[in-house]
Amino acid sequence: MANAQHFQRHSAHNSLSPAPARFIIGRDRRGSWIVQDRQGLVGGLFRNEAAALHFAAEECNHNPADVCLAPEGAILDFDGLIPASSNLH
Repeated sequence: MANAQHFQRHSAHNSLSPAPARFIIGRDRRGSWIVQDRQGLVGGLFRNEAAALHFAAEECNHNPADVCLAPEGAILDFDGLIPASSNLH
């Protein structure tokens, strides 16, 4: 995949950067692709890795330091990302 070469697969914290990446891209238990935003502002469920990478890159103005791929075998989900006091319906 062309876009994936710009994003390294690593843990949530990249030891070379002063702050963790804003977006984490990985798979959920069903194999769907998830983009998680550490700030809890945006994110989503995607058909494939390319769509997830495209979304995250657009959201962070194509700054590779703001996007990381979850380690192989890691399972992502949305639990804990939405505050309990949220008015989402």
